[in-house]
Amino acid sequence: MSSHGEHSMAGQHQLQNAHVEDEEGNPRALVLAQPLSIMAEDGEETSLPISAHPPLMFSFNERIRPLLDAVDRLRHLKVAQEGIQLPTIVVVGDQSSGKSSVLESLAGISLPRGQGICTRVPLIMRLQHHQNPEPELHLEYHGKIVPTRETNVAEAIVLATDEIAGNGKGISHTPLTLVVKKRGVPDLTMVDLPGITRVPVHGQPEDIYEQISGIIMEYIKPEESIILNVLSATVDFPTCESIRMSQRVDKSGERTLAVVTKADKAPEGLLEKVTADDVNIGLGYVCVRNRIGEESYEDAREEEAHLFQTHPLLSKIDKSIVGVPVLAQKLVHIQATIISKCLPEIVRKINDKLNSSVSELNKMPQHLSSVGEAMTVFMRIIGFSKESLRKILMRGEFDEYPEDRRMHCTARLVEMLNQYAGELQKSAENKLTENFLMDEMRVLDEAKGIGLPNFLPRTAFLVILQKKVKEISKTPVDFMAKVWDYIETVLITVFMNHCENYPQLQSAMRRATHNLVAKIKDESFDRVMEIVEMEKLADYTCSPEYMSDWGKLMAQQNLFMEVMNDCSKPTRIMIEGFEEIEVGHLRGHSDVREQAFDMKMRITAYWKVVLKRLVDSMALHLLLRVRNLVDHDMEAEIVNELMGSPVGGPGAIQRMLEESPSAAKKRERLNNSIKLLKDSKEVVAQIIDRITVD
Repeated sequence: MSSHGEHSMAGQHQLQNAHVEDEEGNPRALVLAQPLSIMAEDGEETSLPISAHPPLMFSFNERIRPLLDAVDRLRHLKVAQEGIQLPTIVVVGDQSSGKSSVLESLAGISLPRGQGICTRVPLIMRLQHHQNPEPELHLEYHGKIVPTRETNVAEAIVLATDEIAGNGKGISHTPLTLVVKKRGVPDLTMVDLPGITRVPVHGQPEDIYEQISGIIMEYIKPEESIILNVLSATVDFPTCESIRMSQRVDKSGERTLAVVTKADKAPEGLLEKVTADDVNIGLGYVCVRNRIGEESYEDAREEEAHLFQTHPLLSKIDKSIVGVPVLAQKLVHIQATIISKCLPEIVRKINDKLNSSVSELNKMPQHLSSVGEAMTVFMRIIGFSKESLRKILMRGEFDEYPEDRRMHCTARLVEMLNQYAGELQKSAENKLTENFLMDEMRVLDEAKGIGLPNFLPRTAFLVILQKKVKEISKTPVDFMAKVWDYIETVLITVFMNHCENYPQLQSAMRRATHNLVAKIKDESFDRVMEIVEMEKLADYTCSPEYMSDWGKLMAQQNLFMEVMNDCSKPTRIMIEGFEEIEVGHLRGHSDVREQAFDMKMRITAYWKVVLKRLVDSMALHLLLRVRNLVDHDMEAEIVNELMGSPVGGPGAIQRMLEESPSAAKKRERLNNSIKLLKDSKEVVAQIIDRITVD
């Protein structure tokens, strides 16, 4: 026996203690460490020697059998759709490799035969030995159970396949389950997949190879799958497409077992093929002889045993890797090993997935069933939204949006206010040093009247003031529009965040927010224009800064007059608040330049007061308007929007809070997932209770 064969046998016996957790989270060990045994016909339990030729009929003891039932029940529950893979023996092989003959020998029944692909859907074969001499067979598909008999099981499979995959020659991913309870069959569950073909025959789709490859890869890719690769002795193993596919997902071969069919057709070199193992089959080989013609399954086993005992070449192959009984024995051992290995992980995944689904469902909004519930949720949304707005618009807190600087509202409003103040100042300074005093002198000339010459006409001052206010009047209007546009985006963001699960309510919130902000914006524009008109109306302030600033500016009049009166002095001078200015053009206006200088200084000092008022009044207006919006206006506007809609009335709120199709679909999915996982957990718990020890 080669070292490879020894490794395969050792691997089959090394069943490790696996651990799972009970409901309190305490680890419990599965009793699988003892050597596996078989149950003989007389009911006595004996150990199972690998090298013997036992009958196909042998069952695990009562502690092991429930494992197989549990996995079958989990598969029936379709736990795989939750991403939980089950330990599975997957049967693959090239077309005409003898795959059907092997399965027939294991199950003791006849499967569909014919030209082309006979297996067009994944066929889950659940074999179970039972003492009743009368076999029990049925098919499971599309949620129904269809009883059948041994004599017509092949026909029943064909009819079920046609119902699943259509009457043509196409294939389907939807599985068909065949349950065989029969005396003498091994306790096995296998998935038979369509045979691999590269060239489509008449009636088959052009991409038949890609379709079959997709199904095979879906089943053999999970680490929990054991690959039973059926190879014909008449071909070179490295050229088999099934070998190439299994090597893609199992490079080490540690979960691949090969069964070599048609040993009697090509005995030459078979011993070298299975001992050299050029294709890296980690779980070893089993060579078998297929049933021929009308042979009974008992006669076929006798002929097979005789062949491997007497044939000049085949008799040299170690008896531990020949014969259908040995194949059955190995598959049962491998199946038990992989189940015991995977069960703790299955338990963990079921619990994790169940906890995750329950948590996700709990995070979903309450499913509303009455107007009272709808109103309660609606008022809760309004309350939470108002508190969020108070925090970010009034108190300067932004813990709800720590990374979103756009939602740090008080800071952004101050930035906009500072920018507005800067724009006001900049627009006012544009002409301070251009044609110094010329505007003032023209206005003074036009304001002449009968009276003493050293009095400053108030009308002249107001003309200059009104002109300056008009020049900057657009700036506060633009500022107010910018602020309210920003506040509208903040309001919508907050409301959408608090009612993200209610799309119909979101629409009402958007409309109410837009309508209310539009109203407030109009009110603010009116307020801005009123402030601007007040500044045009009169020159008044009680601020002591005005007189102080005017006094400082007028202190430079002597320097100015010296330059005006002495033509030898430079015509560019420094006047505080104006930087360096050109005054040479004023020497020809001796009659009004002194009055013009005085008016300029008065306007300059007073303009600082005007600009400050335009900033302060805007800031105070915003503070008051934002507070009123948050505390009173917004809630009233939203309620009016709902109740005043075409489908208004108390029922309008309930309709607004109806779940979106996507949310309803998500809730249904989560509820289905939770039910499936709870059922799966119960299945596993029942098994653990039976096979675990404290």
